[in-house]
Amino acid sequence: MLEMLDAVNCANISVMALAAVFILIAVRQVGKNSLAIWQIMLLGALVVLLTGQISPEDAVRAINLDVMIFLGAMFVIGQSMQESGYLLFLNNCIFGRARNLDQLLLLILFAMGFLSALLMNDTLAIIGTPLMLYFARTLKIDPKLLLLTLAFAVTIGSAMSPIGNPQNLLIAVNSDLSNPFLVFLQYLLLPTVANLLLAYLLLRIFYRGQFQKRTLEICQEEISDPALARLSRISFLLLFALILAKMGAVILGMGGEFRLTYIALISALPILLFSSRRYEVLRNIDWCTLIFFAAMFVLMDAVWRSGIFQFLLAGSDADLASIPTILAFSVLLSQLISNVPLVALCQPLLVNPSPQALMALAAGSTIAGNLFILGAASNVIIIQNAEKSGETLTFLEFARVGVPLTVLNVLVYWLFL
Repeated sequence: MLEMLDAVNCANISVMALAAVFILIAVRQVGKNSLAIWQIMLLGALVVLLTGQISPEDAVRAINLDVMIFLGAMFVIGQSMQESGYLLFLNNCIFGRARNLDQLLLLILFAMGFLSALLMNDTLAIIGTPLMLYFARTLKIDPKLLLLTLAFAVTIGSAMSPIGNPQNLLIAVNSDLSNPFLVFLQYLLLPTVANLLLAYLLLRIFYRGQFQKRTLEICQEEISDPALARLSRISFLLLFALILAKMGAVILGMGGEFRLTYIALISALPILLFSSRRYEVLRNIDWCTLIFFAAMFVLMDAVWRSGIFQFLLAGSDADLASIPTILAFSVLLSQLISNVPLVALCQPLLVNPSPQALMALAAGSTIAGNLFILGAASNVIIIQNAEKSGETLTFLEFARVGVPLTVLNVLVYWLFL
């Protein structure tokens, strides 16, 4: 009996810490002083660590080094592209033809969405945030509109690929799908395109005051550091080439051991080895977001160890073979335990799952990122990077558009699956 009470108390402390994190993030803009998202998550991790909900050894083991190294390497590439001016140079190649805000939003949604299916949504969040703030500043557009557009683009677009985000990769690796790339495209390509269009329509409705009849002029920016820009270009092209090579290798059944961590590290090497500004780039990368991820892994592992969500899921009468149930469960529970742990929990519970069931799990856990800020790591990356430049999105500003969009997204995937 005492052991049961101890387990309940541990579960209560861990879950209360998680609930407090959500509340603080939701109200962090209230009052004169506000905490950054990474500070709130770090506080939550310290609570479960100091109260003994997770041991220091287990906390260290909970931190996913592959994710941390991947993000760190991608931050190096993104920071180098930004500091050299190469990032702004690229914007003209992709978005230079936009003549009004409608065209610009559609280009952001579809270009960033489809690129996220290849380069992973977190990568596009890193690269895209400075571009959105540049457009907001130079074109006099509300930065919140552009940040939301980027967030929805990389979340929705990543759903249609097994390498678009970590949870999809987990599904592809742990399933019996013979050709995951074709299966994902077969079931999720068309609904993903439809959901990108829905994102545009909702953004246009919620920010209709921004859509004035005026012509946009996106100016070509000069590269400020040609030497660093050349290395940034090499790293960017190397990243793209290595991911395409991995796709081909996976299709041929040979790419399982070539992890995304290796791709990111190899791609960052030209900058780290040959740039005279390597230490400056390293100093300026987004260390706050890396702290956020480390703290999140610790807090989520403590909640996971409490067993409360496994108990609730196993004790429910939910039909885990039903597409609507899988979609609803994955969207809602991803807000509480994050989408990657959610997939790790739910996938073993699917007995002989059909391709449609696996795609429902992938779509639901991915599209969960459109509901609230903490539903996707890419949202946090975007906001953390925006706050370095004095811009942000609050919990309610995100949810105001994200909640109705997620409902529509789920309905679309349900209809197609």
